[in-house]
Amino acid sequence: CSFVDRQIIALMVGPIRRDLEISDTQMSLLMGLSFAVFYSLLGLPIGRLADRVSRRRIITWGIALWSLMTAMCGLARNYWQLFSARVGVGIGEAALSPPAYSLIADYFPRNRLGTAIGVYSLGIYLGSGLALMLGGWITGQVSGDASWTLPIVGAMRPWQVVFIALGLPGLLIALWTATIREPVRGATSGAQSATALALQEVVRYVRSHFGAFLGHNLGFALIAMVNYAWAYWVPTWLQRIHGWTPQHVGFTYGLWTATFGVGGVVVGGWLGDVIARRGYPDAKLRIGLIGITGEMASAFLFLLAPTAWMDWALIPGTFFASFGFGAAAAGVQEISPVPMRAQTSAVYLLVVNLLGQTLGPLFVATLTDYAFGDDMMIGRSLLIVTVVGLALAAAVFVPALRPFRRAVAACRAWKPETSP
Repeated sequence: CSFVDRQIIALMVGPIRRDLEISDTQMSLLMGLSFAVFYSLLGLPIGRLADRVSRRRIITWGIALWSLMTAMCGLARNYWQLFSARVGVGIGEAALSPPAYSLIADYFPRNRLGTAIGVYSLGIYLGSGLALMLGGWITGQVSGDASWTLPIVGAMRPWQVVFIALGLPGLLIALWTATIREPVRGATSGAQSATALALQEVVRYVRSHFGAFLGHNLGFALIAMVNYAWAYWVPTWLQRIHGWTPQHVGFTYGLWTATFGVGGVVVGGWLGDVIARRGYPDAKLRIGLIGITGEMASAFLFLLAPTAWMDWALIPGTFFASFGFGAAAAGVQEISPVPMRAQTSAVYLLVVNLLGQTLGPLFVATLTDYAFGDDMMIGRSLLIVTVVGLALAAAVFVPALRPFRRAVAACRAWKPETSP
């Protein structure tokens, strides 16, 4: 639900630009800045709150807020109203993952955590795929000055109706979420204390294992940079270079994302648990390295493949792009004591989203516009960003393996030092 609401705007660029009379730059701010900054930064205080109060309630209110604000996007009559509504979507969605990761870590024992978070994370790729498919269908249906008249709100453009239709059902999900069980903190972590901590103690622990946290967060942020570059620019590349229609892009790339992308994150999370049970406490970083290898090979396959093979050449890329991210979220939980799990998850999401979502699309556009000066070189730009980003991620992961193993051992033996 969150990823459909988050990404559907990218597939309605044409009608929104036309109706609001805005530029590409203004449109990019609606897609990126309005959402990503508030989503990333507010995760930090929300993460700290989630280590102290009911995580279920935080998630419930977050879903209700982002669903309402998605619907409010449909009521926007000018640029700044839409910008403000997108800020609200980002604020609401910031309340989801930090408490969700903490909840899941208390639902499942450590040896099943990667699989469990992999299943949770499949929503990212299922939602992204649905957004692409729905956007492709909308592009095929909407044309000219078509409009609907709705009770109370009056005349509505098709893109406005889409926002309302996608946003309001989220309120039902919020009601359902309010019924889930809030587990006991630390229920699957033995005798480890679940008492809320002073902020200084959280900072002290992270600093003492800085190599593990830095290697984990930065490595996966670099992979995310490549993935966001693909998410934003591969649909354009398919249309510009291979002549695909928006409907073809939406159905095919969306379908592969919703199936093979889902499969990749679940298999990666499960395999991380298997490797860990065989005596490798750094298994989650090893999964990242496996994913990098597969994604690098996949990039050369589909970015250099002829048009006739493109429908199938995209499949390995969607699988390996998601491969590491179930294990990534589980890795944060494995090196974080119970009372700080939501906070360290919020820092992880901050790094991944700010670096990944900001730099990936920007680097591709900059290379295409300024290094090559040719729109038709977008594939070369994608390949450069992919190779450099994934190589740097591998270079970060390898020296982080030993600090990560030490952090896992320290987390299992951790005892609180102070009272909150």
